Amino acid sequence: MNRQRCLALDAEDPLAPLRAQFELPEGVIYLDGNSLGVLPRATASRVQQVVAEEWGRDLIRSWNTAGWIHMPQRLGDKIAALIGANAGEVVVADSTSVNLFKVLSAALNLVRERAPQRTVIVSERHNFPTDLYIAESLARERGLELRLVDADAIAGQLDDTLAVLMLTHVNYRTGRMHAMDELTAAAHAAGALVVWDLAHSAGAVPVSLGAADFAVGCGYKYLNGGPGAPAFAWAHPRHTAHMDTKQLWQPLSGWMGHAAPFEFVPHYQPAAGVSRFVCGTPPVLAMAALECGIDSVLAAEPLGGMAALRRKSLALTELFIQLVEERCAGQGLALQTPRDLQWRGSQVSFSREDGGYAIVQALIERGVIGDFRAPDLLRFGFTPLYTRFVDVWDAVEHLVQVMKSGEWREARFNQRAAVT
Repeated sequence: MNRQRCLALDAEDPLAPLRAQFELPEGVIYLDGNSLGVLPRATASRVQQVVAEEWGRDLIRSWNTAGWIHMPQRLGDKIAALIGANAGEVVVADSTSVNLFKVLSAALNLVRERAPQRTVIVSERHNFPTDLYIAESLARERGLELRLVDADAIAGQLDDTLAVLMLTHVNYRTGRMHAMDELTAAAHAAGALVVWDLAHSAGAVPVSLGAADFAVGCGYKYLNGGPGAPAFAWAHPRHTAHMDTKQLWQPLSGWMGHAAPFEFVPHYQPAAGVSRFVCGTPPVLAMAALECGIDSVLAAEPLGGMAALRRKSLALTELFIQLVEERCAGQGLALQTPRDLQWRGSQVSFSREDGGYAIVQALIERGVIGDFRAPDLLRFGFTPLYTRFVDVWDAVEHLVQVMKSGEWREARFNQRAAVT
């Protein structure tokens, strides 16, 4: 493989036109879409329209005339098409952390009402910290046990003490992808429920929630919704169908999750279906930006949709791994991402015993933006909507130069910033 061949692959790429949807700074190779997606070109004008026309001109009337009040459900239906769910099963609201608190609480209520002896929440030891912190707080509040295990040990924890299995579909550190269907079925066979975090899956890999119980996900990574974009929540209809019980009264039962919010009655009655997982007033400006991001992913549908994005993602990550291992051999970089394609998300992580943070900073100064995850991971995300094969070649060329020159050892690259 050489640079000319990469250019040829880009010329043959049926998804190449999708790159024009995005604002990509000249001279930048962006490999951090798994942390923050690129700005869609449509976003600025759409948000300005909401500000100037819907808010500025139509004022409060826009809750009705512009459909602001239905944004959680409308955007949720669009996300549903990307995660193997049906219309009416997903809502956009709050942050991933807040939504996880809601759905994990609901799952615990459902299990423990019928089986109070189930006192254990199981999760992966290297799950994203916010998920573990939320689970830890709920376990402490309810007198339960949060049990953290390595990924390969999860199957051994599915017993009659388990209440909820809580996992992130694609691990944020390594990019390792769990077998969602198999683990969900195994947990159900053990009598437990399952909560999935799709933060590194939605818009990146094909997802089929199938028989799972609850899921949450992020709006600002592969969905390109902007920094701090609202998140989403999904609940299987078999759970939300119970309107005559308090089992599924999620703990943040705010007015927008009420069955009739504008009747202003003093007592709570949950809205039908997943809409009960909405809490407060929708953040309209943020949701307008998020909708542009979601639409940028849905634009792939005529070109093959998530299946086509997945094929390109695997080709990009495979090329990156091949080039790094060939051209940076002997530089102490150890692959932490699965080699088996079926278990790989849309990122590649290499570990290095020392200097990982500084190497990433040296790359960033050169215009190659990845990120670092303590204690030793160099992490690179590949978003097939806008990442090209020639970007992979050029990124590795910069990495080769950084490693061989030793420029990463310079003091300025070793000064830790607040965000890594």
